[in-house]
Amino acid sequence: MKNNNTKDGKFYVGPGVEGVDEDAVVEALRVAFIGEYLVDEDAFEGKTYFARSLEESDTPQLFSRRDKQYCGFLYLRGLRTGRRALSLEYGSLLDIILRLKEIRPQMWETTIKGLSAFDVASDPELGISGVLNSINAALNRYVPKEWGVEPHLRVSALTRDHLRSVITAFIATGEGDHSAPYYRQGAGTINMLVLAMLSQIAEDKQNVIFAMEEPETAIPPYAQKRIVHELKRLSAQAIFTSHSPYVLEEFDLDETIVLSRGDGGVVTHASVSLPNSIRHKRYRQEFRTRFCEGLLSRRILITEGAAEASALPAVARRLAEIDSTKYMSLEALGICTIDAGTETQIADLSALFRSLDKTVYGSCDRQSPQDEAKIKDYVDELFMHPEDGLENLVLKNTSAAALERFADMVAWPPHLAQKYPRLKDDVRAAVGDYFRWSKGNWGVADFLAQCTDDEIPEWLRDCCARLRELAAPAPEQSLAEGDGSEDQTANADAASE
Repeated sequence: MKNNNTKDGKFYVGPGVEGVDEDAVVEALRVAFIGEYLVDEDAFEGKTYFARSLEESDTPQLFSRRDKQYCGFLYLRGLRTGRRALSLEYGSLLDIILRLKEIRPQMWETTIKGLSAFDVASDPELGISGVLNSINAALNRYVPKEWGVEPHLRVSALTRDHLRSVITAFIATGEGDHSAPYYRQGAGTINMLVLAMLSQIAEDKQNVIFAMEEPETAIPPYAQKRIVHELKRLSAQAIFTSHSPYVLEEFDLDETIVLSRGDGGVVTHASVSLPNSIRHKRYRQEFRTRFCEGLLSRRILITEGAAEASALPAVARRLAEIDSTKYMSLEALGICTIDAGTETQIADLSALFRSLDKTVYGSCDRQSPQDEAKIKDYVDELFMHPEDGLENLVLKNTSAAALERFADMVAWPPHLAQKYPRLKDDVRAAVGDYFRWSKGNWGVADFLAQCTDDEIPEWLRDCCARLRELAAPAPEQSLAEGDGSEDQTANADAASE
């Protein structure tokens, strides 16, 4: 047993015992998890120990499942089959609930007696009884009746242990009365059933720590929020890991920790600290659309506007289709794209995500030397084109054939169709007006998605090629830059994402 200072969240390790008398210092139990890979067994093994026993003894003491139940630690894995949860097998969730409530089912003798009187397929018309009779006659020719006589079929082995393993709960869904074994239900239903049973266990304990992995698995958004609020109510401490914006937005900034794993496999954590230019109200309002994906990504591309935010992923996908040896989609590179809304916000958003140990790239129009330098201070690499607006960059650096083909594809709004009755007489001006009308509505992205390689502006091609080089360098390039070991690891991590 250690003492923990609740003000700073650290263990009290001072030599003087008088320090433990402070109101902020409470008793705390230290546990440690050790995981390792067993080469001979080709398997992973993980165990939890009392941390002090690791330091003070040659035979560490295990922190067992019974210890976890005693201290009130409940853990719901992200993916569960739920096959045992609502059965009566020893150690199942239903069995644990019955034992906690000190309920002992008194049904075994009655059930066994009822099953023993039921003869399966005894009707001669089914043909099975005749086969069994012939087996019995053959058996009598070889051994006396004391060895065995009159084989017949039963629905169970008629023992308590066997009944525990075969009895399971059935559940009906929807308006009908048809029911099926609960483990045959959908993944979301199974997860909610398991969660409901764990909450029953939590209600019977005074102090519960509830840990839940990926509560969004097969669960709709409204149910995800309900899970979060209910578990926070039931438990003294609730720990969630999640990739869902609907789950993350239910927690305040001081309750949110961003986990990341470095190239060496070391897991680190960081707290979210907003810069002065980003108010908490804005963070909450734009969490789903602007901040959440960045918190969950390792690499982020921050653009100055909606046109760039939609066009860059689209052109990267198109180039990857054309030449997969040179280009990759941003999704395959593990890069999420965030619209900063304006070029003045690129630096502040970059600073926020860099503080969380993210790799940050920036994309913008031509900037003044001062603004360019400010952005470069917070991004790992800046992609800045020389035009005022991405629309102008595309119009000036593509072919007339591509513009005419696009003009035939789109549904022109009435005011532009009236302005340009003969579109192809001035197709560049017409498409330029269409880009401006559809700004933020994928106009430029749709155009680039139908271009060939030489119809895509060179700046965009160079940008996509450079992002591929930065996020997923070729193996031979990695070996040439160093001794190879660390770079190969980084390349493998990038490829896995």
